[in-house]
Amino acid sequence: MVGFEVGAVPFNPDGWGPPDSSAAGTLSVPNHPSNVPFAPFSRSEKLGRIADWTRNMNNQGRPGSKQGGHHPSDSAFDFSGDDSFATLAADEDSSFRLVDTSAKSHHYNPNRPKFNPRWRFNAHNARSQLPQRRDEEVEAKKREQEKERARRDRLYNLNRPQAGQRRESSVFKSSVDIQPEWNMLDQIPFSTFSKLSFSVPDPEDLLICGGLEFYDRSYDRTSPKNCRPLERFKNRNFFKVTTTDDPVIRRLANEDKATVFATDTILSTLMCAPRSVYSWDIVVQRVGNKLFFDKRDGSQLDLLSVHETSQEPLPDVKDDINSAHSLSVEAAYINQNFSQQVLIRDGNKLTFEEANPFASEGEEVASVAYRYRRWKLDDNMYLVSRCEVQSVVDINNQRSFLTLNALNEFDPKYSGVDWRQKLETQRGAVLATELKNNANKMAKWTAQALLAGADMMKLGYVSRVHPRDHYNHVILAVVGYKPRDFATQINLNTSNMWGIVKSIVDLCMKLNEGKYVLVKDPSKPQVRIYDVPQDAFDNDYVEEPLPEDEQVQPPAEDAEGGEAEAITSDVNEKKISDEAA
Repeated sequence: MVGFEVGAVPFNPDGWGPPDSSAAGTLSVPNHPSNVPFAPFSRSEKLGRIADWTRNMNNQGRPGSKQGGHHPSDSAFDFSGDDSFATLAADEDSSFRLVDTSAKSHHYNPNRPKFNPRWRFNAHNARSQLPQRRDEEVEAKKREQEKERARRDRLYNLNRPQAGQRRESSVFKSSVDIQPEWNMLDQIPFSTFSKLSFSVPDPEDLLICGGLEFYDRSYDRTSPKNCRPLERFKNRNFFKVTTTDDPVIRRLANEDKATVFATDTILSTLMCAPRSVYSWDIVVQRVGNKLFFDKRDGSQLDLLSVHETSQEPLPDVKDDINSAHSLSVEAAYINQNFSQQVLIRDGNKLTFEEANPFASEGEEVASVAYRYRRWKLDDNMYLVSRCEVQSVVDINNQRSFLTLNALNEFDPKYSGVDWRQKLETQRGAVLATELKNNANKMAKWTAQALLAGADMMKLGYVSRVHPRDHYNHVILAVVGYKPRDFATQINLNTSNMWGIVKSIVDLCMKLNEGKYVLVKDPSKPQVRIYDVPQDAFDNDYVEEPLPEDEQVQPPAEDAEGGEAEAITSDVNEKKISDEAA
C-alpha cells in the first residue's frame, strides 16, 4: 500500500514561515531547492504569479542588463524589480496604449473624401463619394426647416402685442358713438356668413341716368418708365348721395317697384363684411313694408380704406400723412381724379334716358352713369340698387361699360414691394401684395363691378412722387380685368355674397317699423344691430372738414362783420365776468 509520508515541520517561534537557517543554527528546511530566493510578502498583498520562466530571458547576455551575470533560474523567481504585486490593475495599465494621431502614422487613402474648407456637399459628391450622407442631409434640412418655422412663430408671437396695441388705436374705434339709449337687438358673428349661399336670377335695368365719356386706351400702355402725372379735377363734381336722398329711388319706391332699396356701396359693404377689419355702420329704416339701407353723412363708406388687412401697423397719429384716416382721404381723391383722367375729354359723351339726377343745370359733373337695377330675392320681394359705372369703350363694335379704380402706393417700406421696380417684371407679386393688404377694398370694387354689370374693371397703380409728398402722384400702370374672372381669382363667391344680403334682409324685415343701425364691431369679427331713435343722425356732423380750397367762403364783408361781432361778444362777456368778480 502506497503511503504518504509527512515530513518534519519546523517550528518558528519568531514569526510566520520557515525559520531562518542562520538563526536556527543547524536547522534546515528539508527538500528545499538550493539557490531559490524567497520573496517576502504581506497578507494584504495579492499574489500575481509564483514563477515566470519567460521573463527577462532576452536580457540574460545583453550588456548593461541587471541580470546579465545571474543564473537564469534567479530571474524566474526574482520579483523584487517587478511592480505586478502592487495591484492587479497594473497589468491592465501596462496593456493600455495611446493611439498615434499624427499625420505621419496614417497612410493616404485615395477613396477618402476631402473634408477640407474647399469641400462642399453637392449632388455629385453625394452620389460618388458619400452615398450614406444623403439621408443625413435630408434630415439636416428638415431640422433647419423646423428651426426656421419655430423662429417665425416666435417672431409672430412677439408681434402679437403690437397688433393688440394697434386695435386700440383710432382706426379701430367704432365708426359711430354708441349711445346709452340705444338697444342692442342682436349680434351676428362673421363665422355664420361663410356658410350662407343664395342664387339670384339676372337683374333687370329699370333706368339709366347720367352720361359717360369714352376710355382712353393709350393708358393701357403706361409703365413705370413712361409714367404720367396724376391731374386734379377740381371743377368736376362728384356725388355721394345716400339711398333715401335719391329722387329716383324715392320715385321707384312710390311706384312700388321693389321692397328693398340700397346703393352699390352699401350692398358691397354687406357682401364683403367678413373681409372687413375697420368698423363701419349702415342705417336701416323700416317704413311700412319697405326697407331702406342708408349711410350717414360723413360716413367712412365715402372713403377708401388703405392697408386695412395688412399686418404692418400704420402710424396712430391722426395728422400723420401715413395714418389710416389721412391715407383714406388721399385714396378717395386719387380714385376720383384717376377715374376722370383716363378718359377722352373731347366733349363726346354717351347719354342715357335721364341726366344726372343730382346735378344742377349747367353744372360740370364727373363722367358717371347710374344704373338702377332690380333683383328678385323672393316671390314677393325685390331689391333695387343704384349702381355706378365710370366709362364706356367700343370693342369689336360693341359698347362695354367700365369701372375705374386706383390703388395707391404711399411708402414701399410698409408693403415691402417697390412698384417702380416690380410692376414691369413681377406684376403678379404686386397684385398679390395688394390683395393681402387691401383684401376688403378690392373685394368691394369687384362686387360693385358685378352689381353694375360692368364688362371690364380697370385698376390703376398710382404712386406718390416722393414717399413724403402726398399731394403729387404719378400713374405707373393700368390693368384691366373681367369682373367674374377677377372674383374667382380673389376667391369671391357671388352666391355667398347674396346669401349674406338675403340673411340680413330677412332679419331686418322681421323688425318693427323704425330706425336701426348695423355696426361692425371695431375689435371682433361680428356685426351688431341697434334700435335707435327716429331723430338719430338727423343733425349728424361731418367729423373731418373739407380742405380750405374746397370750402365755400363767405363774402368779405360778412366775414369781417361776423369776426367783429365775435370780438365784441368776447369783450362784453369778459366785462361781465370782471364786474361779477
